[in-house]
Amino acid sequence: MKKTTFSLIIIVAIFISSCEKKLNQIPISTATTATFYAQPSDFIQAVNAAYNALRGYPDRLMELSEVRSDNIYPSNNDVGRDHDPINNFAPGIASNVYVEEGWRADYSGIFKANTVLEQLTKNASFVGSTALATRLSAEARFLRAFFYFDLVKYYGKVPIVDRTVSAAEANTIPRSPVTDVYALIISDLQFAIANLPANFSGAYPSYGATDIGRATKYAAEAILAQVYMTRSGPNYGIEGAGMGLNEWNLALPLLQDIISSGVFVFNPAQYAFPVPATGIFSYSNQNPGYTTGNREAIFDVMYLTQANSGLGATYPWVLVPQDFFNAYGNPSTSGALGAPSVSSNLVSSYVSTDKRVAPTIHTTQYGSSVYPFFRKYLDTTKVPSTNSRFDWAINFIAVRYTDVLMLKAECILHGAPGTQGDVDAIVNQVRARAGLGAISNVNLDQLFDERRREFAGEGSRWFDLQRSGNLVTIMNAWRTVEDATLHKISPITANHIIYPVPQTQLDAAPGLYTQNPGY
Repeated sequence: MKKTTFSLIIIVAIFISSCEKKLNQIPISTATTATFYAQPSDFIQAVNAAYNALRGYPDRLMELSEVRSDNIYPSNNDVGRDHDPINNFAPGIASNVYVEEGWRADYSGIFKANTVLEQLTKNASFVGSTALATRLSAEARFLRAFFYFDLVKYYGKVPIVDRTVSAAEANTIPRSPVTDVYALIISDLQFAIANLPANFSGAYPSYGATDIGRATKYAAEAILAQVYMTRSGPNYGIEGAGMGLNEWNLALPLLQDIISSGVFVFNPAQYAFPVPATGIFSYSNQNPGYTTGNREAIFDVMYLTQANSGLGATYPWVLVPQDFFNAYGNPSTSGALGAPSVSSNLVSSYVSTDKRVAPTIHTTQYGSSVYPFFRKYLDTTKVPSTNSRFDWAINFIAVRYTDVLMLKAECILHGAPGTQGDVDAIVNQVRARAGLGAISNVNLDQLFDERRREFAGEGSRWFDLQRSGNLVTIMNAWRTVEDATLHKISPITANHIIYPVPQTQLDAAPGLYTQNPGY
């Protein structure tokens, strides 16, 4: 895995973030900040610490989006695991470790971003240049928006903390309406778009070669487009991320700017098994860049990987059973015990000639494991020798170019400028890479079906279902068939679209928050 200066992030912060069980709403102390920010590299290091809060983001997508959706059904001996009640739509999950982690980790990133923004103002004379200060502010505001968007999709209303606060003050800040949370997200992303470099060419105002992995203008455009599209989805009668605002025409120009830039390329080499060296998920084709690296990647969560360091990616093993690692001589390394299996419904949605099946879903028996599981991010020649959970040498593509193309098609189908021919061309480009024939007059249902197969195992399915307007209908129809024998899953209602406020947050300030309905 290619390493950059930017990848050398604050190691201590990683472990502190990984081990915290409760949200500690306390910024860096006054004494520390007064002495720490004394030169430009100090501000850059502080921004890097905010990027560190992304470390668990892909794991969260696996556990709170993928597992929640119709892509996963634990038909194996998966009783008693923390993801089991997530998949089963159990009401008592306010104390679930994944529900707690999502809230805590996102606010940890928000507080780090707020600290940077505050110090850029208080200690502006030490930054070195106005240009650097503006860029670092744009990075911090991009990250703050990213974390708040994650929060609003999972929990709906959340407290707005747009400055550093004490623990006592944090315990007085109520949840804000979703509209207000979105206002902050949009403002931050618009600032980021206006002030972030567009590429990594090395010439001002671009980033240099050692900055690969930082947020760019195009990353901010992609997230803002997703914000408008998420707001455009139905509200289902709850205070969740969808608001029915019909902002598809606001999202499309942002997506089109990314497409028209020429920076990114639709990768024709993705689907083969073993994954080709130039494939999207290849361990040897990483890092978003301008003319080098993985040009399908618009924004990556970057990882530092050294032999047995424990600082690589953790997400590749989350949905993989221990038996898989046992088969490779790694019985001492902890895979996901009782990993949830891929649902029969998803497996059967692929036709036999679809090239996406083999590199996405593993169906070969390992030990007692006979159920299918996602292997999209696994390379059997790259299994870490001693610590399979914490040292995978692969970044996570948080935004990829194929998604931008298909989001454009979705906007057009909702009435944004474009033609049916534009939609068909996008979908058929994706299908051709999968070895499938062309189709015509693609509608929204067909588009979402194609997205399901294309992005399986990448954590987008639950949010796609929300945006489709058919989440409750699709999930209950799926439950009736998939769960016909075991009867594990509760009937799905609109209240299940968002998660409960974590119990630790309710306990920290009794009466401050009202629990989401249904929990």
